[in-house]
Amino acid sequence: MPKVFNTTGLCVPEEHYMVNIDERLREIRKLVDNGKYFIINRARQYGKTTTLMALDHYLQTDYYVVFMDFQTFGSADFKTEHIFTSAFANTFLKLFKRANPSMTNELQEAVNLLGRKLSDKNEAFTLRPLFEDLTDICAACDKPIVLMIDEVDSAANNQVFIDFLAQLRAQYLKRFQQPAFKSVILAGVYDIKNLRQKLRPEDEHKYNSPWNIAADFDIDMSFSKNGIAEMLAEYENDYHTGMSTDEMAGLIFDHTSGYPFLVSRLCQLMDEKVARETDSKKAAWTKDGFHRALRMLLSEKNTLFESLIGKLHDYPQLHRMLRTILFTGKTFLYTADGNVIDMATMFGFIKNQNGNVAVANRIFETRLYNFYLSEDEMQETDIYKASLQDRNQFVVDGCLNMRRVLERFVVHFNDIYGGRDDGFLEEEGRQFFLLYLRPIINGAGNYYVESRTRDLRRADVVVDYNGERYIIEMKIWHGQEYNRRGEQQLAGYLEDFHINTGYMLSFNFNKNKQTGVHEITIGNKKIIEAVV
Repeated sequence: MPKVFNTTGLCVPEEHYMVNIDERLREIRKLVDNGKYFIINRARQYGKTTTLMALDHYLQTDYYVVFMDFQTFGSADFKTEHIFTSAFANTFLKLFKRANPSMTNELQEAVNLLGRKLSDKNEAFTLRPLFEDLTDICAACDKPIVLMIDEVDSAANNQVFIDFLAQLRAQYLKRFQQPAFKSVILAGVYDIKNLRQKLRPEDEHKYNSPWNIAADFDIDMSFSKNGIAEMLAEYENDYHTGMSTDEMAGLIFDHTSGYPFLVSRLCQLMDEKVARETDSKKAAWTKDGFHRALRMLLSEKNTLFESLIGKLHDYPQLHRMLRTILFTGKTFLYTADGNVIDMATMFGFIKNQNGNVAVANRIFETRLYNFYLSEDEMQETDIYKASLQDRNQFVVDGCLNMRRVLERFVVHFNDIYGGRDDGFLEEEGRQFFLLYLRPIINGAGNYYVESRTRDLRRADVVVDYNGERYIIEMKIWHGQEYNRRGEQQLAGYLEDFHINTGYMLSFNFNKNKQTGVHEITIGNKKIIEAVV
């Protein structure tokens, strides 16, 4: 059976095209060999379970690995300490016996003792005697035991779970005085300290000892461009599409920053949906095929995007901060102590970029732009309505006339907002250009704001439309000299993209300004400038 790209559940190397994670496993193995207690906390669909499954196989030569999944525990399993203890012991024994089918007499006796306590169904069988028996099993083993628990945060909002963590911590801290698990690995979206935020405010007494134990887990679990290229090379070996695996990997990485689900989903869309639409896998694995897949991804509903938008509703401060960053270029210092920033980072939506808050990748950024621009209040603006009326006049023979877009935007913007103050232009000008642009390219084009140039003064919008790329620099007017520097910078940027024509949109506050559109030439580059 041929391999496929997978975005639901566990990825298996024999069945799915996967980025090689051997280096990641080697790094995690170092933590295990050093006897660390740590949590793999990453955002949704970041490959945590796939990594744990691979680690399970990777460690089996030197360790007995007990790999549990708390998502298989129902809410009833956490009802009382005795019920949870019994559920945990039952699962542990089954998995341990599977990992160690041939036991010494001493180990078999320790395992049987735990089994008898489980069978007795005595209410006195609680966490403390459970961990005493687990200590005996560790003592009798001829190889160290590694305990791995996936989806650990699915049970984090109840006292039994907190008590379990406290006992696990106590056993681990005594590992130099008595036998214990060699290493403890917990996996989930929440890290140890943020598990506390799932508790109710009245449960603050639960915040103490279970939390201050985990070692830092700073291993990069995103996909590199080279890793993506290697995966695509395997696919190319099977299907001979003629794609440049390095170029395609670069496109995918530039838009996803290596977020595993986004990488796999783009590949899946090209392989399945775009190939079906074009009736050709060769056509699917081209720049045009990639941008088709990108449009599909940006318009679909999935749990990852729903979680992203849901957090904006849960955290109004995050909502306001991201909106300000995207539309004005204002910077916010990245402070790990800030609750909202910490949570948004944990969910994978933002990152620390040179000490400032930044959206984690272009796809999230464009999805956020689309969300903000689709809000009811935005759709009721005059500039949006003007775009809907104009949009059929900008595309001729499949080509986008960007000069015409700027000309019409200048007319509408000056008519509608020409009398507004400077502060309004600085805060809202970019937003209204994107609001005007979006209906025009919707369905046939993509856009993003280049993060390398975005700041309070300027930002470059990159538009891909039917295989053509358009660079539009949006900036606030700060004098003729600053404008000339901007023209030179845009010319250099065009050179990097191997494009001969660029566009500049200036928001000019001067009362004596001359609005309109004109052309200039810098070297072999043509720049079409619009002033509002």
